[in-house]
Amino acid sequence: MSRTLRLPLGSKMICVLFFVASAPSIAAQKADQRAARYLDAIRNQPSLLLAFLHDMPKGGDLHNHLDGAIYAEDLINFAASDNYCVDRTISNLIAPPCDSCEKYTSKPGIRCAYGDQVLYNQIIDAWSMRNWRPGDESGHDHFFATFDKFGLASHDHVAEAIASVVDRAAREHVDYIEFMHTADGRAAADLGMKLGWDEDFSKMHDELLNGGLKEIAAATSKTLAEDVAHAHTEMRCETTNPEPGCGVTVRYLYQVLRGLPREAVFAEIVLGFELASSDPNFAGLNLVMPEDWYVPIHDFNLHMAMLNYLHGIYPKAHISLHAGELAPGLVKPEDLTFHIRASVERGHAERIGHGVSVMSENDPIGLMKEMAARNILVEINLSSNDEILGISGDDHPLPIYIKYGVPVAISTDDEGVARSDMIHEYLRAVQGYRLSYAELKRMTRQSLEHSFLPGKSLWVSTKGEFRPVAACLESPGGKPTHRCSEFLADNERAREQWKLENQFAEFEKRF
Repeated sequence: MSRTLRLPLGSKMICVLFFVASAPSIAAQKADQRAARYLDAIRNQPSLLLAFLHDMPKGGDLHNHLDGAIYAEDLINFAASDNYCVDRTISNLIAPPCDSCEKYTSKPGIRCAYGDQVLYNQIIDAWSMRNWRPGDESGHDHFFATFDKFGLASHDHVAEAIASVVDRAAREHVDYIEFMHTADGRAAADLGMKLGWDEDFSKMHDELLNGGLKEIAAATSKTLAEDVAHAHTEMRCETTNPEPGCGVTVRYLYQVLRGLPREAVFAEIVLGFELASSDPNFAGLNLVMPEDWYVPIHDFNLHMAMLNYLHGIYPKAHISLHAGELAPGLVKPEDLTFHIRASVERGHAERIGHGVSVMSENDPIGLMKEMAARNILVEINLSSNDEILGISGDDHPLPIYIKYGVPVAISTDDEGVARSDMIHEYLRAVQGYRLSYAELKRMTRQSLEHSFLPGKSLWVSTKGEFRPVAACLESPGGKPTHRCSEFLADNERAREQWKLENQFAEFEKRF
């Protein structure tokens, strides 16, 4: 194209320019259409559909709790390396000393499970949703009870957990993850409890910063950097034979435990904002723990007030919020009517996690139109919504979000506990809602467009068609021009998006 620019302007020149600029786009569209036709041909053949979705690029996983992403088999190995015991009756981990491996003992070492398949299976079932059936214990209660059972193991093996989950993601063609992680080990919560509550947010904020929170932030950054380095060692990233996970870009959302007392929650939110403002590893923050529990329900408006105040102090820090992970009957009807809207309007959420109860909100259509206008993405977690809330199929709002133009992206939530993965999350979406290839591709692109990676986007706008920025106007998926290379070098988010387009181009060539 650069040689043709030296020709005199004229009708022939215009035609040449149009053809050269459009040819890659036309070729990409044809490959895109062939992939779409293939998906339509196999959508009723589960095995072929699974193979298609396995190989399809999936962009980013924006809703992933690190503790909940670890499979129980890995957690057993972690616990065994620390010589923990297990309560044979309820499968809770217990600190040593342990009983012997005899079947009548109540507190055997968890290593005993390696030689006792009944115990091994019992632990996996207790630490995940495997083999759970409706009965005396709801899916909701079983799901959330797992974390207290295996918590001792996950807390001491962060690096190994990162390596395990990231490597699995790479093999599923996921290239970006934002892990939710309470990386300070509740040090901020302890400080908040020590300093106590004050109705004056400004005073409490100053007392926290002057009372040791900045030191906690520095220590948290140091610990996470060490864990990340250790994870890279686990994956052999600096060797000639690295694991696939070395190619995955990872960021962290500081995970605020909203079920704690209000002074602890405020302290953790402040720490989250501090980390997101000072440490490149931390992309933002999120509030977690079951939305229907007493404290998250009782203090919901207070939490939104905290976020509203602190957002004014840290306006550039990113916020994603769990909201609408509720169902009729789980809470009072009035508690279903405002959490998503409040999270957007007062909590300054740029993304919403779950959003399942949107149709129970006051003026749900107006809310979805507002979310579409403000370009607020919903992180869709189909497996956990089914297992925890019993919401699936036509009861799930995914197609309604799509109908009203709200950006959505598929994510895993707690894939280890749910016994799922990103491939099967996509499979649920395709089988449950007959999504087209174009819709899948749009959702995948949106996962990176709405990531909290720094820098400009590869796309001018995501409303409707994805159109490249002027610097990269040639169809993404090839070799960038010098001008585009400079743009990509300066913008990490655009680099990840360009990588995704290359992957789509390679994938679609098969069809």
